[in-house]
Amino acid sequence: MSKSLDPALAAGNRRPLADYAAKHFRWECRDRVAHITLSRPERKNPLSFESYAELRDLFEQLRFAPDVRAIVLSGEGGNFCSGGDVHEIIGPLIDLPAPELLMFTRMTGDLVKAMRHCPQPIVAAVDGVCAGAGAILAMASDLRYGTARSKTAFLFARVGLAGCDMGACAMLPRIVGQGRAAEWIYSGRALGGEEAERWGFFNRLVEPEALLEEATAFARTLADGPAFAHSLTKSMLHHEWSMDIDSAIDAEAQAQALCMLTEDFGHAYRAFAAKTKPVFEGR
Repeated sequence: MSKSLDPALAAGNRRPLADYAAKHFRWECRDRVAHITLSRPERKNPLSFESYAELRDLFEQLRFAPDVRAIVLSGEGGNFCSGGDVHEIIGPLIDLPAPELLMFTRMTGDLVKAMRHCPQPIVAAVDGVCAGAGAILAMASDLRYGTARSKTAFLFARVGLAGCDMGACAMLPRIVGQGRAAEWIYSGRALGGEEAERWGFFNRLVEPEALLEEATAFARTLADGPAFAHSLTKSMLHHEWSMDIDSAIDAEAQAQALCMLTEDFGHAYRAFAAKTKPVFEGR
């Protein structure tokens, strides 16, 4: 039998978010699957200073949300995200002094950090335009579903900026390989969905009308699975980048031992044993 959590401890570590009221995008949570929808379709869902900050803060809060187990990130109106709003972000940045520019670039980087550190797996549903910071949001998600008509571009070089933005030079090579990442970032060209899938950026392609349904269905399987174990898997997938193999194996041994203490492990054993009588062998 599980023990109830001390109310004082719960108050410091649990903050339900199913009823969160978003200001700069749409938020909905059904049965532990949250949907974040970028919702400025008339401009292909660009980001503003305010939406950057709210997304960063929301993903940080998700670390403490027991009522959210998986997240689907998408855009409204047939496009994912066109990046930073040209008029609301790019224009004002030209006139800012260095300290304020650094405040902005650190804020955008903090959004990616928050996405990586939140325990819930994030499934990006990418259709249409996925450019600049929008491509970064897709990259920073844990899985990516795309469509054949999607166009994904890391545009920084085309606007006079380095491709090393928001973790792109660290994360993209691990997804598509060093050579392909270099070509993609240097050129700033847009990859169609089929090429992006061949490169390994997309986990799979689906028809546009089925994209959100398919992404949600996979997120549902994650939400219905072992939440603590999935959170450790996500953590290890990120943290083991900087570990040597021996350290990674030792860290995984500790993580797996922790999982064996959870109710999920016991439930899985009993369910499996019931289907494979008379003996459950191994783990």
